[in-house]
Amino acid sequence: MSSFQEFKIDQAILKAIQEMGFEEPSPIQSACIPKILEGFDVIGQAQTGTGKTAAFGIPIVEKVTSSPEVQALVLTPTRELAIQISGELRKISKFKRIKTLPIYGGQSIGHQIRALKQGVQVVIGTPGRIIDHLNRKTLKLDHVRIVVLDEADEMLDMGFIDDIESILRSVPADRQTLLFSATMPAEIRSLANRYMKDPQTVRVNREEVAAPLIEQVYYKVLEKNKLDSLCRVLDSEEVELGIIFCRTKKGVDELTESLQARGYLADGLHGDLSQAQRDKVMGDFRTNRIELLIATDVAARGIDVSNVSHVINYDIPQDPESYVHRIGRTGRAGKRGIAITLVTPREMKQLKAIEHMIKTGITPRSLPTIEETNERKVEHYKQEIIDVILDKSAHPMVKEMVDQLKGEYPLEEIAYAIAHLAMNDQFVEEGEGYDFGETGAQQGMVRFFINVGKNINLSPKSLAEELASLAGISPKSIGKIDIFDRFTFVEVPEESAPYIYEALRQGRLRGTRVNVEPAKPRGK
Repeated sequence: MSSFQEFKIDQAILKAIQEMGFEEPSPIQSACIPKILEGFDVIGQAQTGTGKTAAFGIPIVEKVTSSPEVQALVLTPTRELAIQISGELRKISKFKRIKTLPIYGGQSIGHQIRALKQGVQVVIGTPGRIIDHLNRKTLKLDHVRIVVLDEADEMLDMGFIDDIESILRSVPADRQTLLFSATMPAEIRSLANRYMKDPQTVRVNREEVAAPLIEQVYYKVLEKNKLDSLCRVLDSEEVELGIIFCRTKKGVDELTESLQARGYLADGLHGDLSQAQRDKVMGDFRTNRIELLIATDVAARGIDVSNVSHVINYDIPQDPESYVHRIGRTGRAGKRGIAITLVTPREMKQLKAIEHMIKTGITPRSLPTIEETNERKVEHYKQEIIDVILDKSAHPMVKEMVDQLKGEYPLEEIAYAIAHLAMNDQFVEEGEGYDFGETGAQQGMVRFFINVGKNINLSPKSLAEELASLAGISPKSIGKIDIFDRFTFVEVPEESAPYIYEALRQGRLRGTRVNVEPAKPRGK
């Protein structure tokens, strides 16, 4: 379907969709909506960011009536996702007399009971709290005609499978069941076999998930200078809202602390936070009180903020699927987004695997130089000074201080001193690099000693290709190679030497763990 007009849906829904800014259906919406409207059970294999909420939300709003009983039930793994889905369904049903209610733990159950008594057509909830209401008999499901299991694999991981089965046994057998999941483990397939009737399966191709509005780039960085490299990237980008992904909870905490110490408006999100802490961080992010949200993959599951301008992979994802899942957080609602990945030498192979899966190249970029970064900081500060001058917004005590100083020093020197105090700690310094010293290589090259040779069937061609792959350069740029029985000398371009050095230190060649050292000049 190339237009929402082609679906057999109410004009009131079409009007709401238009107001939401949807221009044409996404692949999952085109595939799912007609099948759901026809009454089929549907399995949708899709990730967040593909438009799956509207894929089941539009048919739900089309099918439910204004009769005051619960007619549709959506199960989600987290309260965050329940709130988001409820918000989207409210927008879709804006011109229809339908009430939606999110139900989750951590909120007053009394409030939820009162809302249910007033009459609700669609309930979106976490399994635990839904079970609680069923046990209290405050939620009746005997009129439910549609059940949605959203992010089923995540609910499985969180141990909700027994609760889900209990809930499914509490709804009429002649219901329509919809299941959405990023992956399809055996337990999810088994659940579908037991509780779904001849389901139609819809899969979104991986390359369709990576929206064309997302620009994808990567920077080669050294592990030892990774934080400095990130700050250079942040200072060179116009970040409105950004999500920075780390691999571990510890990594989130450390990076959050480091960025806060450097003055960035940042906060972290991971599984060890209490729900109140999580809600505060997300509230600050949505209202732009923080610009950078630092998160693990699991913590970011279900986050749907439409104006995220940047997704930054501080740690490269463990698998290509996670990469697609992450970058789908930007480029939402027709807006442009950029996905930036920092790649250390040992991660170049993972980057190539991601490129292979998404069937597109990720554009390499050179890190902004220290001079460029500092020039940009000066320009920003200069603009701030101009804004204060134009707005006449300087604090009265500042004016008084300058008036006092004017009596003793020239205004030019006062301006220099104030600017120096404001800017001095913000300038980027050259990070500690590698000094390989004199290695006996020809000019512009660095010569390395590697502790393997013919004993692992190393050949000049295979070594050049391996080193080029590690550093992201052409094999032709690798210089002279001398392979002996148990060691090898190789010359590599000076600018690539740090990357090759980091990649090979305690790394592997042809499956064998190796070590590398700067070579000593010949004759020494």
